[in-house]
Amino acid sequence: MERFFATCPRGLELLLAEELRQLNAEKIHAVGGGVQFAGDFSLCYRINLESRLASRVLWQIAHGGYRSEDDLYRAASAPRWTDWLDAAQTIRVDISATRSPLTSLNFAALKIKDAVCDKIRRLSGRRPSVDTRHPDIPIQGHLTDREFTLYLDTTGEPLFKRGQRVSTGEAPLRENLAAGILRLAGWLPGIPLLDPMCGSGTFLIEAAHLALEIAPGSDRHFVFEQLKNFDGHFWRELVQQSRARRKIKTALEIYGSDISSQTLKAARANLFAAGLEKVVSLKRSDVLEITAPAKEGMIVTNPPYGVRLGEQQKLAEFYPKLGDVLKKQFTGWRAYLLSADMRLPKLIHLAVSKRTPLFNGALDCRLFEYKMVEGRMKDK
Repeated sequence: MERFFATCPRGLELLLAEELRQLNAEKIHAVGGGVQFAGDFSLCYRINLESRLASRVLWQIAHGGYRSEDDLYRAASAPRWTDWLDAAQTIRVDISATRSPLTSLNFAALKIKDAVCDKIRRLSGRRPSVDTRHPDIPIQGHLTDREFTLYLDTTGEPLFKRGQRVSTGEAPLRENLAAGILRLAGWLPGIPLLDPMCGSGTFLIEAAHLALEIAPGSDRHFVFEQLKNFDGHFWRELVQQSRARRKIKTALEIYGSDISSQTLKAARANLFAAGLEKVVSLKRSDVLEITAPAKEGMIVTNPPYGVRLGEQQKLAEFYPKLGDVLKKQFTGWRAYLLSADMRLPKLIHLAVSKRTPLFNGALDCRLFEYKMVEGRMKDK
């Protein structure tokens, strides 16, 4: 049984643990920033293909205690790297640490790289090259205060890059975070969904993929396909099975709008690239002038949050108006707003029913839940 670690946006660890359980992972343990689990090596194929929440799937190669860079060299020299890598392939070593006593992580990464290259040269007679930008095989090391873990990255480009988005906005939402927010909201296919500030359309595309049972990794390639132990026959069967589960593309109750024509153009381009242009409804509209497309449903959106003073002043005027629209036009709906602006609950003048901490990249955010019920708003 092999050991793995799947990374994810902070705040989604427990959701990812449940998703991995559904994909038949074992010995599951959620920690900050990801989930440890175990299973046959082929399990990493399935998770790379099917996971909507993971960012990477890392295969554990070595683990143990350390006190110096020499300990790292010895530990990284132990595995038979030629069982998985060819000397003609390029590598890159990245390292992360939590409370490590070592003074230089760059030097620690260099020692690991030397150990891997020296071992491959001893076994094959050739030394692999390093490619810091586009390596064939990325290797990751993680140090705690006493322990060292070495991983081989089976993913490559992070999993939130589904291989379909062709246009992004100024601050694009990562696809796996969008999928996690839909899950936190409790959205299910058949529930009308509206993103009235849709940007490049990430929530819309993730919802459509879920409704149509399109595996997020079915249109891209992975690092594990380049490993010597890659089982091509099994992988092709997995992909064929996932494609056979896809539902026929028909118009769904998934709606998106944005005030910017340029932004809407980007969303249309992404929907077209994903083959979803006839599945999702898009229109140009000011969020302050919209009406509900159904009697009940969900709003899931990532509203603007300002960094500069001028932006903050504009948003202080915008949020109360947004609250008015939600209260007047969306009775019977639930709204989920992701924001790094902690003033939002105070300014929008609606009662927050739930706050979920999440990270959008490095941004500390909250997912605010609002239930639109009959009755007047709080006095301003």
